[in-house]
Amino acid sequence: MTGPGDGADEPCDAFVVEETERGYQCAVDVPSPLYKYIIGKKGETKKKLETETRTSINIPKPGVEGEIVITGQHRNGVISARTRIDVLVECFRKKQPFTHFLSFALNQLAIQEKFLQFKEEVLEQCSNDIGVSSSLFQNPAKLHLTIGTLALLNDQEIRKAQEILQRCKEDFADTIAGGKPLTVEIAGIEYMNDDPAMMDVLYAKVHMKDGSNKLQLIADRLMDRFVASGLMMKEWDQVKLHATVMNTIFRKDPSAEDQNSKTAARYFKERESFDGRNILKLFGNFCFGEVQLNSVYLSQRFSTDSSGYYATSGQLNFS
Repeated sequence: MTGPGDGADEPCDAFVVEETERGYQCAVDVPSPLYKYIIGKKGETKKKLETETRTSINIPKPGVEGEIVITGQHRNGVISARTRIDVLVECFRKKQPFTHFLSFALNQLAIQEKFLQFKEEVLEQCSNDIGVSSSLFQNPAKLHLTIGTLALLNDQEIRKAQEILQRCKEDFADTIAGGKPLTVEIAGIEYMNDDPAMMDVLYAKVHMKDGSNKLQLIADRLMDRFVASGLMMKEWDQVKLHATVMNTIFRKDPSAEDQNSKTAARYFKERESFDGRNILKLFGNFCFGEVQLNSVYLSQRFSTDSSGYYATSGQLNFS
């Protein structure tokens, strides 16, 4: 039998509350960029938390990674403060700009050449269409598929993401891929929004050459695993695998990443869309070629490595 106040109502994945000589304490790992949301303006959020839960909350100095330690005389007060800190962290984590994304690289030289041919022909035949210009096109060295975006706020979270990637390899990726690279065809184009006369994003479609759903399966399982870890937000029921070839966001910022995100919708208002009807008519079945995908990358946003692709913080290899 459990008595009152001994944690019977806590969720089954409850945090550890330690008994000390002076009462109870609980430590929580919070990335340093989120401290300010727990402290609040002039320390008001922290004061309110401490007063209402009758606890003392010790937060490391700004920029110093460490644990936030909650102490109090009553176990329930410590649990309440911890729960409220978790809610704040979850809420403000969602508002952080993403720092990394899981990707498949599509920048093999043969694909880059076909992409440059596509760009040249589109500009030759459609440059009189409203909004069509060379500034819309993706950087060929950065052609990729995005599985999902992550806000990794300290080195510890980057290490956690690397570990999850390796576990995914062992748990399902090796089995699905069968220890071999995935042969994928990139062919045909589609657009993101409703009106082809006012496009913001044009992308190339991808599919497994053998007609299987291995690529989709691996992408979906990776997304599910990273969402469950709390490092990735779930935006779709399944990953929408697409290779962005033209995007109006590149007009202002050629280094911008394809956000593959519902939140990107709010940027569309400021973007100058383009008329893609002729592009669809003339290049609807354009073939960019086939590619062997052997790795999933933990790619760093706004970065470039020696090959011209995004710098990587980790990777999962199929063979």
